[in-house]
Amino acid sequence: MKLFIREHLLLIVVQLVQFGAIISIYWLDGYHHLPVALYAVFIGFFFLSCYLVHQYVTRRRFYLRLSRPLDSLDEAFQKIEESPVSKALEELLHSHYRHTMQQLTAVKKQQEQHLSFIDQWVHQMKTPLSVIELTVQNMDEPEFASIREELERMRSGLHTVLYMARLRAFEKDFNIRQVVLPQLIHEVLHEHKRQFIRNRIFPAVEAAGPGISVQTDEKWLFFMLSQIINNAIKYTAVKASGDKKITVSCYLRNSEAVIEVRDEGIGIQASDLKRVFDPFFTGENGRGLRESTGMGLYLTKEAADRLGHGIELESEAGKGTVVRLIFAATA
Repeated sequence: MKLFIREHLLLIVVQLVQFGAIISIYWLDGYHHLPVALYAVFIGFFFLSCYLVHQYVTRRRFYLRLSRPLDSLDEAFQKIEESPVSKALEELLHSHYRHTMQQLTAVKKQQEQHLSFIDQWVHQMKTPLSVIELTVQNMDEPEFASIREELERMRSGLHTVLYMARLRAFEKDFNIRQVVLPQLIHEVLHEHKRQFIRNRIFPAVEAAGPGISVQTDEKWLFFMLSQIINNAIKYTAVKASGDKKITVSCYLRNSEAVIEVRDEGIGIQASDLKRVFDPFFTGENGRGLRESTGMGLYLTKEAADRLGHGIELESEAGKGTVVRLIFAATA
């Protein structure tokens, strides 16, 4: 109704001005029979009202359609009436839809080609990295230690890109089974042993029991825990002085199993805590580290959500960070 009034408001105003002008002309010309003039105005209003009522009744569905938002694209193509304006609007919507779909199809095709190229490139780069790693692994000279460090960073970056690609087709790339958490923790820590040694950080493991297990995807859980451990090492290593220690705990909390990673590093600024799981967000600390991408915690959170696990993060600047992975089902 509001849309109908706004559309015809100018017509109503023009008619009022026209009736007023006609009466004024007759009055100035000496015709002072007011009842007749008012009757003529009434007739004019009567025909105007009939026209407006007819327009509203015949086009009511059309105005309602324009007034409310669409729940789906299919509603935009439902025929309402056979008026010229309605037909023109339907043709415009159809044309706009076809044009939009053509553009979306082209963009989607370009994106798929780009992602396919990136996936192939990542897999191709893993081979030369492995060859270089085998070449320098038994060399003890300091320069080769630097090469090994850079290789680890490159391998970590390639793994991040690879898991980003896998996340796009997550439903095709996970296998839920029983995973023993303390065993997995030791495997992840062993994977990062060189980083612990190089940065002189002591890893401590505290497990409430050797048999705590959950239903999850072992590969994705390994990746998630690796990202958390990697962040803990990275932000503990830059600590100026004092003992450098990272504690990985596994325990039961009510009916939940929990993996907790606690570091004593530089912590996270309070202003950054709300955004730590946003993609590409590096925060105040990340800006000072060249290898920070802002994708580790984002991918961890996405994978945890899709697997039905919870994730908690607590941190205080200058005192350290605590990250917990929470599993509802325990055995």
